[in-house]
Amino acid sequence: MRKKRTATLSSKYQISIPKSVREAHEWKPGQEFAFVPRGKHVMLVPVPELEDLMGIAAGADPTGYRDRDDRY
Repeated sequence: MRKKRTATLSSKYQISIPKSVREAHEWKPGQEFAFVPRGKHVMLVPVPELEDLMGIAAGADPTGYRDRDDRY
């Protein structure tokens, strides 16, 4: 059986994410998403929780980045 991966915009401008997509990405009810315009397309991106971002830049080298002294 082929898994459904499409959705239809309702008269109330709502879209239900197909079960196969939700399960593949482990998305849960109440999860927040951002819509990111990309030309004629839109990307649906889950908004991460703050805890998910902790340590994401560990080990990053900050040299060569702009600092407050060169702003005007």
